[in-house]
Amino acid sequence: MDRIFNFSAGPSMLPLPVLEKAQRDLINYHGSGMSVMEMSHRSPVYEEIIARAEATLRDIMDIPKEWAVLFLQGGASTQFAMVPLNLMPQGGSADYAQTGMFAAKAAQEAAKFGTINIISSSKADNYTHIPAIGPRDVTPGASYVHITTNNTIFGTTYPTLPETGGVPLVADMSSNILGQVYDVRKFGLIYAGAQKNMGPAGLTVVIIRRDLLGHAQPICPTMLDYKTHADSQSMYNTPPCWSIYVAGLVFEWIKEMGGVAAIEKQNREKAALLYDVLDQSNLFTAAARRDCRSIMNVTFTLPSQQLTDAFLKEAKAAGLVNLKGHRAVGGIRASIYNAMPVEGVQALAALMQRFEARHA
Repeated sequence: MDRIFNFSAGPSMLPLPVLEKAQRDLINYHGSGMSVMEMSHRSPVYEEIIARAEATLRDIMDIPKEWAVLFLQGGASTQFAMVPLNLMPQGGSADYAQTGMFAAKAAQEAAKFGTINIISSSKADNYTHIPAIGPRDVTPGASYVHITTNNTIFGTTYPTLPETGGVPLVADMSSNILGQVYDVRKFGLIYAGAQKNMGPAGLTVVIIRRDLLGHAQPICPTMLDYKTHADSQSMYNTPPCWSIYVAGLVFEWIKEMGGVAAIEKQNREKAALLYDVLDQSNLFTAAARRDCRSIMNVTFTLPSQQLTDAFLKEAKAAGLVNLKGHRAVGGIRASIYNAMPVEGVQALAALMQRFEARHA
């Protein structure tokens, strides 16, 4: 069977050249006689793999030496606890923007460790947009301001980053890291699950300004202390070796493609193909407000569940899969991360036009 176009929100498509390279290395990595999944993480050959992955990520994201790069486990959801445990002192407070379900979960978890202020929210509008945040919105004494740069379920993203007046900006960047250019210097901390734009599930990347290390609450477990992992170069315990290896291949692929700026240009062109169809349609309706539409997750609805089911059935028959929207939004969600080729998006846009011609 030929490969299909997989629009899954995550785990998502990986670049075909990366899969082919991993396949070639699977049994015998570079003449070592072992798979990466079998070798010691303390061996020189694996130490070279993880060092190269970090160096390439630093290169394509322009990460200064003043920021540590950590390769962790536990998914972005574990970061919901690690962030407050490390950045908010006991009895302290932090500000959160509630712009989607994962943003809300992050705030709910952080509330176990201090006072959480919801300084912006689009919950009342079913998260169809992202309210702006300025320095005046930041709570005096807040340890940090937490945002989710791209809301996977609802298909929204920040058109511009909040101005926090010097308070560290913390971002869950799980669904658009490496999909568009960000200046790392504007963040105190960035975290992201790998399974959308960076690699297979099992790896979480954290990029943290070094002066924010070493301030964990006394109750913070050793394994949840960022300093533990920064001091050990992400090798305090056995890291997710295979996931780091594949992520390193993805980083190299992005570099070969011209870097994150070139990837962003392609992503915007892919998203425009779908939004152009939506904006001209009398059948499909875009779910997100125009000024904060995501270029990673395009969400839209049809007038009835019957039409939605019929569209999904036709899409599957055409080799376009995992398009069913999240239950919170319904309808359709096309996740068009970095590895989704333009041909897949063109095929989806053409199907939408054919479907509308028959059903509008």
